[in-house]
Amino acid sequence: MATTFISSSSISTTLRIAAMKSQTAIAQATKEATNGRFADVGRELGALAGRDVTLRAELLDLDKLVDTNALIAGRLDISQQRVGELISTAQSFQKDLFAARNSANGGNVILQPSRANLDSLIGALNVTTDGQYLFGGINTGVQPMTGYAAGSTSKNAIDAAFLADFGFTQTDPAVSSISAAAMQNFLDTTFKAQFDDPAWGANWSTASDQVMRSRISTTETIDTSASANEPAFRKLAMAYTMLSDLGTQNLNQTAFQVVVDKATEIIGDAINDLAGVGAKLGTAQEQTTNATSRLKIQSDLITKQVTAMETVDPAEASVRVTNLKNQLDMSLALTSRIQQLSILNYL
Repeated sequence: MATTFISSSSISTTLRIAAMKSQTAIAQATKEATNGRFADVGRELGALAGRDVTLRAELLDLDKLVDTNALIAGRLDISQQRVGELISTAQSFQKDLFAARNSANGGNVILQPSRANLDSLIGALNVTTDGQYLFGGINTGVQPMTGYAAGSTSKNAIDAAFLADFGFTQTDPAVSSISAAAMQNFLDTTFKAQFDDPAWGANWSTASDQVMRSRISTTETIDTSASANEPAFRKLAMAYTMLSDLGTQNLNQTAFQVVVDKATEIIGDAINDLAGVGAKLGTAQEQTTNATSRLKIQSDLITKQVTAMETVDPAEASVRVTNLKNQLDMSLALTSRIQQLSILNYL
């Protein structure tokens, strides 16, 4: 007869294996009591594990969209703010133009404000967030607008156009001899062409006409930016440039009034166009907000389904931990007693 199954060594080994299993069970039960979730979801759910994985993947996608929408909303807010500032500046500047039109020193009065407004326009269109240019269209990594200063492509192009039409530069005293008709013709043809394609893209802007499109929900993709190539921005650049760099301070009164009248007309059109840009951005803001609200509702519903599948009763898990610890303590105690048994004690 074999003695394997009644030896103290065999019994001790069996108890040690049971203790190891109890320790593993205690770790799992402790995790469940702490997290309120199955330690091994796949084992517990069985055939439903696939459904659980699918729901969690959907939940992850929804959370990513919510996070992305937060970034989109931030970009739209900044873009909308810049457009609003440009409208306010243009409206205020219109009042200065009305006051300067019939002033003998009107050219000097509007020179500095028009230069400041042009710089402000370029700065607004070059605004960035998270390293992306908001008005670059899809070219978010490239500064969309060229600064207007000596040596810049935009400044050089305007200087060349003025010289080609009149035969002298904007700072030449001969500027005072330019007639109203000649100035009107220059503004309507050569000068205007500098703000149309291809001159605009070559000298002023590196932005793309195509704006950014973003997915804001599982079924919606919308335009979420504006381009520096929008007519509104071109018109403002045209108006501010003609008032700041066509020698207005030296023009005779009639030619100066032609420039002011043209600029006033263009700024008025630009304000209307800017309102349209703001409206498109506002629509995108509303769509993004609504989409985010729907995504959060979907996320809450899926979270409830996942929770219902994975959740364990923390109280029951705690009781299990206590029972398993008692069993482990008993097993360890028995193992210790058996290891102390020796046949020598009975000789």
